[in-house]
Amino acid sequence: MAEIQLGRMQLRMMQVIWKAGRCTAREITAAMNAEEPTAHSTVQTLLRTLEDKGAVAHEVEGRTFIFYPLVREDQVRQDATADLVERVFGGSAGSLVSYLLKSGKVSRKELDEIRRLIDAERKKRSERRQR
Repeated sequence: MAEIQLGRMQLRMMQVIWKAGRCTAREITAAMNAEEPTAHSTVQTLLRTLEDKGAVAHEVEGRTFIFYPLVREDQVRQDATADLVERVFGGSAGSLVSYLLKSGKVSRKELDEIRRLIDAERKKRSERRQR
């Protein structure tokens, strides 16, 4: 599947759709307005753009369009992360991690989780080498 690039508002809309599974434009507007004011016309325009990008599709029930995702959240995350690492950090995941650690934006709890993930990955790679 081709990489789908989403802007900030498109990503917020996709998060609403992923959470709901299936929803109307009005439901998306209401969910987005819970965080920041968003015009219904903006939601409708962005939904058309998301359909053009192949991120969502719709079915018609009566006179209502019901939108549903065509892309998985984890795939969009993976694509966006790969793009960020490539464009901003020259392809170096280590540079991204270093930046986050040095910037002080990582909590103690997150540090503990990162350590656990690193230890688990090292163990897995070590076991693979021993085979």
